[in-house]
Amino acid sequence: MIDIQTHFVFPTHAVSPAGPLPADGERWSLNTSDGARLSGIHFPPGDPGSVVELILGFGGNGWNGQDVAEYLHNLYPGAHVVAFHYRGYRPSTGTPSAAALIDDSPLIFDLAVKRLKPGKVFAAGFSIGSGIAAQLSAKRDLDGMLLVTPFDSLKSVAQSFYPWLLIAPFFHHEIDAASALVGSKTAVAILAGANDEIVATERTDALRKQTPNLVFDRTIAGAGHNDIYARSDFQQAMKEALIALGG
Repeated sequence: MIDIQTHFVFPTHAVSPAGPLPADGERWSLNTSDGARLSGIHFPPGDPGSVVELILGFGGNGWNGQDVAEYLHNLYPGAHVVAFHYRGYRPSTGTPSAAALIDDSPLIFDLAVKRLKPGKVFAAGFSIGSGIAAQLSAKRDLDGMLLVTPFDSLKSVAQSFYPWLLIAPFFHHEIDAASALVGSKTAVAILAGANDEIVATERTDALRKQTPNLVFDRTIAGAGHNDIYARSDFQQAMKEALIALGG
C-alpha cells in the first residue's frame, strides 16, 4: 500500500502512458537487485559516425520516460539519448521512492555506458529529476549536468508549500541535491523559470550557492514550472547550455 506522501510526491496515477515508439527509438530494460524491472528508451544519433555524446534524461514526477527521451532527442538529435520510466511508472514495475530512484540512476548509467561506449556523458534532470541527476554525479563520473527548475532539497521545497507546518521530521522522500554537489568538479548548467510556482526562487538560489562549477546559468523570463519546456527561448538556452558544458 502506497502512503499519502508517496502518492503526492510520485503521482503515478496521473502520468499519461507512453505513446507508440517512434521508428528511430528502441526499448531497453534492466532488472534491479530487489526485483523491479525498469523500462527505458534509447534514441541513437542521426549521424552515428560523428557522435561521442550520451545524454541521460531524468524527468519530473509527472513525466513518463519516453516523453523525456523524445524531448531530449528533438533538442539534441546528434547525441545518443537514454531515459527510463521511473520505477512504479508504467511500464516499469516496483514502488517509487526517492531512495529507489537515486539507487536506480547508476544502474541506468552503467547499462548505457556499457552498450554505447560514449566519449562523454551528460545528465539532464528536469524538476525532481534534477535532484536525481545531482545525486548520480556523486556516484558516477559525468562530463556535465543540465539541471532544469532545480532545487537544493526536496524536503525544503515541500516545506515551502506549508510554512506553518513542521514537515521535515516526517518527510521521507528527501533528495538533497545541494549536498551532492559540494566539492564536485562536474560542470553544471542551471535553467530556471522566473515565475516558477512549484520550486521557489529561494530553493534554486540555494542550489546555485552550493554549486562550485556553475558554467551556465539562465533564468527564462515569464516561464513557469511546467510551461517552460514549450518556449523557444528555453529550448535555445538548453542548446547553449550543452555547448557550455563541453558538448
